This record gives sequence, C-alpha cells and structure tokens, in this order.
Amino acid sequence: ATKLWNAVRFAQMNGCERVEGFDPAKVDGTLNRWIMGEAARATAELETALAAYRFNDAAGAVYRFIWNVFCDWHLELAKPVLSGPDGAGKSETRATTAFVLDVALKLLHPFMPFLTEELWARTGEQGPARAGLLALAPWPDLSGLEAPDAEAEVGWAVDLITEVRSVRAEMNVPAGAQVPLVLVEASAATQLRAKVWDDAIRRLARLSDITLADAMPGESVQMVVRGEVAALPLAGIVDLAEELTRLRKEDGKLDQEVARIDGKLSNASFVARAPEEVVEAEREKREEYLARKEKVLSAIAQLSRTA
Repeated sequence: ATKLWNAVRFAQMNGCERVEGFDPAKVDGTLNRWIMGEAARATAELETALAAYRFNDAAGAVYRFIWNVFCDWHLELAKPVLSGPDGAGKSETRATTAFVLDVALKLLHPFMPFLTEELWARTGEQGPARAGLLALAPWPDLSGLEAPDAEAEVGWAVDLITEVRSVRAEMNVPAGAQVPLVLVEASAATQLRAKVWDDAIRRLARLSDITLADAMPGESVQMVVRGEVAALPLAGIVDLAEELTRLRKEDGKLDQEVARIDGKLSNASFVARAPEEVVEAEREKREEYLARKEKVLSAIAQLSRTA
C-alpha cells in the first residue's frame, strides 16, 4: 500500500495529471506504448483469471503489473523525461502515467477497495472532474493497445538490467562498484537499443560503460538476454578465486540444510505430530534452499569458466 501511495505522490509531484480527451491509442513514445501494452496485458490476465475464479492468479497479475511493471520500471524509466525540459514527449509521458495510474486503481479496486477509492478521489483533484466513485467507474477497455515492438525494446532493457543486478548479487560485487558491460556479437537491433537506453541501463544497473565486442572478454561472467550475449568483466573488481571458494562453501552449507530438512520430513512421527504450519514451513524452506542452490551452482559454473 505504501508503495502505491508513494507512486501516486511521485506522479502528482511531477505533473502527471489526467488530460481531457486523452486517447491511449495515439501515444507515440516507446516507453509510453510499452506501459500501455503492459496495462492491456495485465487487464486481460486479470479478466481471464476472474472468469475462471482463480482469484490468486488474478491478484498476482495485478500485483505484478502495479508493483513491478508500473512502479519499479515505468516510473523509474520515466524519471529522466519527467525531470527534463518541457516538450511534447514530457507532456505525453505525464498524461500516459496519469491514465495508466487510473487503470491500475481500477484493476486493484476489487482487492483493495478502500485505498483505491481514496487515491481515486485524491488524483481526481487535478485534471477533469471525476464522474463519481471508483466503484462506479467503467472497467478499462485496452484491447488493441498491445505494442510488440515497444515490448521488445523496453523489455530487453528491463531484462538486461535485471540480469546484471542478479549477477552482481550472486558474484558479491560491491554495491558501489561501477562495472563495465560488454555486448558480444550484438545484432543491429540490440546495438540500437543499447544506444537508446544507454543512460537508463548504466544508471539502474550501476555500470561504468557499455561497449561492443566480437568475443567474450577474459575473466567475465556471461549472460544471455533474449538470445543476445552480454558479459560483465570482473577482473580487478572481484577476487574470482576467493569468490569461487566462498560459493563452494555456501553450496556445501545448502546441501546440509536440505539434508537436515529431508531428515525431518522423512520422519513419519514428526510429520504426524508437528502442526501443519510447521511442516509446511519446513517444506517452504527446503524449496528456498534448493532455489538458492541453483543460483549458487550457476555462479560457480560461470566463475569456473573464467578461471
């Protein structure tokens, strides 16, 4: 709830007000077309889940769209535009953000009626007057707003940033370290995307620069993002031998934890006598350890190839 409230405040502070007669089908900016397409996809997923009475899936679709896609990515990627000089692009981004925020409130309303109704009233204080309560507002119709080309471009940037962040965390790269990124044998489309989104990628992934190369640089970690290869050279940033030793130790500890839980769960007396929530908690911890082990093994494999 706090994250959504802060998103509304951010939008208001940056002049994102609803515009009379705004037509979402006419937005031109790539980022704006992307978020419209994501809103259309989320709406379709929600409608499908509700029609099948899969309320958990419905809530998950709304959560992913609002908290992840809209708050984490759209607002973050829109910051340079919203804080930049006035112009057609800025005006469109403001109007698009306000429109998508309205859509988000409508999608979330069945799950959080009181908060969304309050935010609907607050955002209605600027721009055209509201017709009434959010509960009585028409359901969004976003059919035809899908934008595969915008998704391919912005989605690539989002996936790349996500992958770099993941590698940094797995390899224990210092948070403040600026790491170079190398795109290996990048296609023309990827080269263009890297140029367009260079500032955003470097800012959000904490990169020193983005360069092109025909081969993998030495002592680097390889990533594959939507079929394209990228590399993070870590020489001089991380002690690769020391990191490999640390990861192998962690892998051993994870094996011990999984074995400990397996011992409990294979004990019929424990499963029969322990409260159901305790048994379920052990199963969940086991899954978490296995998921972590998969990441650790991937990191070990990466570092072993660079050794």
